[in-house]
Amino acid sequence: MSTSFYTKTSLKTTGKHTTFHGIRSRNGKWIAEIREPRKTSRIWLGTYPTAEMAAAAYDVAALALKGGDTTLNFPDFVGSYQVPESPEPALIRRAAGEAAELMKVFREREEGDRAVGGDLNDEFIDEEAIFDMPNLLVDMAGGMLVSPPRHTVVDDRSLGDSSDCDNLWSY
Repeated sequence: MSTSFYTKTSLKTTGKHTTFHGIRSRNGKWIAEIREPRKTSRIWLGTYPTAEMAAAAYDVAALALKGGDTTLNFPDFVGSYQVPESPEPALIRRAAGEAAELMKVFREREEGDRAVGGDLNDEFIDEEAIFDMPNLLVDMAGGMLVSPPRHTVVDDRSLGDSSDCDNLWSY
């Protein structure tokens, strides 16, 4: 047997994610851990139901241990993460859990937006068909171009107008 067969098999059985750093799959769940710099020990970051949650946990730990120059799974979320100031494993685990929850909430909100109305930037919505009003937009635009009604000047306020307010069209 060739060595490439063993390499492919070992990569397949390790459960490492092909895109995200610092996570692997075990029994249908995603595990995140990170090696401490200049040590052989690892910090266990937790087990998560989705790869995105585990990857976010890894990102916070990488920022805490390696700084801002490290490779991240979600670089756009850097400002949202609560990175601990000291590299203590307990603080890193807590921050990793918070980052995973942040990713969970973000993904749920994103899926909810897609389920409700889709991505509004990519989808055309025909208001005329929805409201069953042909030429709705044309009529609305025409309505804005209508000039105010003619105003007849009457100086005598005793003709039934009991309010001291100005007329709406006097401005």
